[in-house]
Amino acid sequence: MRDPAGLYDLHLDVSDVPAGLHLVAGLTGFADAGSAVTQFSEYLLDTLSTEIVASFDSDALLDYRARRPLVYFDQDHLTDYTPAALNLYLATDEIGQQFLLLTGYEPDFQWERFTAAVLGLVDALQVKTTTWVHAIPMPVPHTRAIGVTVSGNRAEIIESMSVWKPQTQVPANALHLIEYRLQELGHPIAGFVLLIPHYLADTEFPAAAVTALESVSAATGLIFPTDRLREEGREFIAKIDGQVENNQELAKLVGSLETRHDSYMLDNPLRSPLTDVDGELPSADDIAAELENFLALRRTGDDDTHRP
Repeated sequence: MRDPAGLYDLHLDVSDVPAGLHLVAGLTGFADAGSAVTQFSEYLLDTLSTEIVASFDSDALLDYRARRPLVYFDQDHLTDYTPAALNLYLATDEIGQQFLLLTGYEPDFQWERFTAAVLGLVDALQVKTTTWVHAIPMPVPHTRAIGVTVSGNRAEIIESMSVWKPQTQVPANALHLIEYRLQELGHPIAGFVLLIPHYLADTEFPAAAVTALESVSAATGLIFPTDRLREEGREFIAKIDGQVENNQELAKLVGSLETRHDSYMLDNPLRSPLTDVDGELPSADDIAAELENFLALRRTGDDDTHRP
């Protein structure tokens, strides 16, 4: 295999990136139901402060004929060209916590070399955990909260959040391979598959992006602004509800999906993330101690944001 580091250019020196950050990833191009990953990525890049750490070589990784870049035509001449991008960013969440964000297109070529490149960056940057998201269409109703299937080796996240745990073969994407390799190394990894109503799979479903953000927050403690997406989601749902009310066949379909969904969830309840392994709620003293630990960690992080 050729040198994996040859697939990317560094824009920041490794020593300039704080060690021990969370890595968050979402790549577009495969099974992006509800445009969940596209919205998730665009929203983070639009709302957060970011700086490119590494940019990947599109000429080596992308099939341009399958996913053609855009050019802009103004009456009689070309005015702009938008190349595809796959970048690793240093980002800052809503309360000042830094993290790494890998986003852009899913590579068409050289998956093993790309995976080795990402693993090399994970090691060099001493990444604390890796969390990634994607979305698939499922026969579920839009009137219920979007469920997720969680993969990886973070048992506490899987136990508290994974609503569907199938045993099946699925078409892989590049982040599946990265997860598989990181899991072999014992690196903390969680992959969230959002289960999107199949009849909304080809739409831009704002609630899907909100669920992606909430899933990443649950796995990392990062905080993201979601007010705009939530408002767009309420407007979107109102329009869908209006269509359902005026279409008897669609109303029957949604009702059937609701019955099936509620029956499944009744038989497969999730353990609340607020309870311990015995199902007991924490005491006020336990909560206070946990809060003090969190604040202590935040103070330590503020005092030592860079590697010695």
